Amino acid sequence: MKIKILSLLLVASVFVACNKEKLEPIPQTSLSEAVAFSDEARCLQQVNGVYTQLKAGQLYAGRYQVYQDVRGEEFINETNNAVTAWLTWQHNLTASANEVQSFWSSAYATINRANVVIDGISKSPISAASKAQFIAEAKFVRATAYFMLLQMYARPFTDGAGNKLGVVLRLTPQTSSGDDNKARSTVAEVYTQIVKDLNEAEADLPANYADATLRVTRAHKSTAIALKTRVYLNMAQYGNVITEANKLVPNAAPWTSSMAPANALNASIATVFTNYTNSEVIFSMPFTALNTPGTQNGLGWYYNPGPNGGGEFTVNTTNGIAANAGWTAQDARRSFLVVSSGKTYLRKWPNPNNAADWNPVIRYAEVMLNLAEALARNAQGTTVDTRALAILNAIRKRSDANIADFAPATKDELVNLILTERRIELLGEGFRTSDITRTGSSFPAKGTVAAIAPAANQYVWPISIAELLVNKLCEQNTGY
Repeated sequence: MKIKILSLLLVASVFVACNKEKLEPIPQTSLSEAVAFSDEARCLQQVNGVYTQLKAGQLYAGRYQVYQDVRGEEFINETNNAVTAWLTWQHNLTASANEVQSFWSSAYATINRANVVIDGISKSPISAASKAQFIAEAKFVRATAYFMLLQMYARPFTDGAGNKLGVVLRLTPQTSSGDDNKARSTVAEVYTQIVKDLNEAEADLPANYADATLRVTRAHKSTAIALKTRVYLNMAQYGNVITEANKLVPNAAPWTSSMAPANALNASIATVFTNYTNSEVIFSMPFTALNTPGTQNGLGWYYNPGPNGGGEFTVNTTNGIAANAGWTAQDARRSFLVVSSGKTYLRKWPNPNNAADWNPVIRYAEVMLNLAEALARNAQGTTVDTRALAILNAIRKRSDANIADFAPATKDELVNLILTERRIELLGEGFRTSDITRTGSSFPAKGTVAAIAPAANQYVWPISIAELLVNKLCEQNTGY
């Protein structure tokens, strides 16, 4: 078997080869498995290739987050450009739409890359410790990709406890044609595999990395735990959210994790998006001027006005979160909303065309909000959980120190306040679709686009026509 060697590097600091390899480079674009996994340095290259696949244009270079958010009501499309998520914003996709096909294929390329690496490293002669860590990193990426697929192509877990059709579950390498036919697993079955991968990853990942860049660009134990809080929240398994989040979030202020690398709520929200290795960042996608997200992929391109971006989407100031009276004018997060030519844009990612901005994937603030919601929902009767309320107030007061503490009278009031806070805190970071679908809500109307009810066909994406043409066992979603 031969495998492709990815030439796009994740970060230069983790791709240092030995001098002999520099003097005697292998010119091939593919290597035999025996060579590709022959020593620790080459195995590390393959692991880094898995991360690189995850930050592809359709995935965490930005488009996944854009698709997640513009399906909701927070943004208004300005360009009517079918290449840059206009059809997604309209809820007007078909199985042959560019984003439907490209996202599916990119996610499965990531999964297959992870499967190839897991298989290859399992047979590699490297040390047992390195083998365990590298496989754990690949499992973390595989779990991430499967979670992303479920958010777009499958009914939420909360619709029937996961008994609806999920996606195609592939756990072994595909290295040749002819093994494409495989039925879709249920949503529950895919989530079970995601949790299994993350549990196994947590066990074998390192606690931390000495290098600050690696701490936020390669998975460690806290990364796997943090992602599990997101996964369990989308499964409405609030007790499991609490169990996992308790490993990272203390019972009271100061909000600093007791686990390495001591993640904490950063004092300044602005710094979170300019200092890419600050303590709040748990996992992110690194980019530089020489390693960009690619044309029309980066978050800055979609949300910044020209010349710093393409101005594809403006902030919805009519019925989006920006119009919420509870989001006060003095809140520091309002500084991300920039008015240009009479329209409001989101400028969390300030560099021209997102050339050097890092894309946030997991922040400690999200983990805190995941925990707060789980605690609030898990409370008995109408009781207001005091720890959940304290977390909510900490998030809000980080950006508006002078605002009065929230004082909800009931459990439901607290849950609604937390859901609103998520819309403010995580705006533009790729959470709106999941937060709508996991709560069984409709996609609200926006601009000229009507609301989409949970029973509507367009509530989830169609399965890619490219998959259906080669996989005769894969069923299309109902109504397409």
